[in-house]
Amino acid sequence: MKFNDLIRCEISFDTSLLGDISLAKDFRIPLYNLAVVIDDYEMKISHVIRGEDHISNTSKQILIQEALKFSMLKYAHLPLILGTDKSKLSKRHGATSVFEYKEQGYLPEALINFIALLGWAPSDNKEMFTFKELIKEFSLLKVQKGGAVFNIEKLNWINGTYIRKMSVKKLTELCLPYIEEKVLNFKSEILKKSQINSKPQITNLKYLEKIVKLEQPRLVKLSEIVEKTDYFFSEPKYDKELLKWKNMTDAEIKESLEKLYELALKIPETKFNLKNIEKIFLKEAEKTNDRGCLLWPLRVALSGKKASPGPFEIADILGKNEVLKRISSALKL
Repeated sequence: MKFNDLIRCEISFDTSLLGDISLAKDFRIPLYNLAVVIDDYEMKISHVIRGEDHISNTSKQILIQEALKFSMLKYAHLPLILGTDKSKLSKRHGATSVFEYKEQGYLPEALINFIALLGWAPSDNKEMFTFKELIKEFSLLKVQKGGAVFNIEKLNWINGTYIRKMSVKKLTELCLPYIEEKVLNFKSEILKKSQINSKPQITNLKYLEKIVKLEQPRLVKLSEIVEKTDYFFSEPKYDKELLKWKNMTDAEIKESLEKLYELALKIPETKFNLKNIEKIFLKEAEKTNDRGCLLWPLRVALSGKKASPGPFEIADILGKNEVLKRISSALKL
């Protein structure tokens, strides 16, 4: 027996090797091969697209179709998706549920884009597709026969690219549930407690949009927004040593922090914006032999992190009072 697979071309079977085919457990409970043939017929299915591990079932199902005088369907057996060790993808390779990827902050359009490229490639090697473009471009005739490796780094790259193309307003809406669920110590002016329960809710979305915009170039998954921006919602905790730039002594760090406090204090509240902050702090930093001696303690005092966006951008969002408060905390430390 032969049939034409839309991906693998002609496939032949020696039906004499099949032996007797079990169709049901009893008169009431059909087994898989009989059930799917009846189901496909009743639902008027024209194409069966499934993994290559079902090829062995196809010959049995075609024989049942012939016995019942049903028309033969068109079959396309896709290559299996493999883990990094080239074995069939399974739970031991990581998250396998679509809902797990959603919870981690992967966008639906990014996941669809990534899955489409597993075992298929367009003629121009394009990697980013809208859903409409995929519908237009995708063809079973271009699907490869060999298995494709599920590369999580590639998925991260695609997801990050989608995030960077998104409007700040839309991205903020998507990040909001992660922040509301994970961040407990919100700034009072952006938090209100629901009268029904104690779940925090953001009320100042403009403030949040500034934070999301700052991290948008670095986000890979939506869930990362909490870890990357937690210092905007509560004063950071960090080791004193992190304030040190190169071989600075405690006395030198203290001197830099005092200078930073003095500079911030002199900027009027109404003029405490990115342009003025950068101009004034950079001018002072240029007077030193190493700008890092002034700017590094500022970054750590504001964020408590070794890696973060620039200190001027952070200061602009936090506002004058919070900046002074955090520099004072660093001085006490």
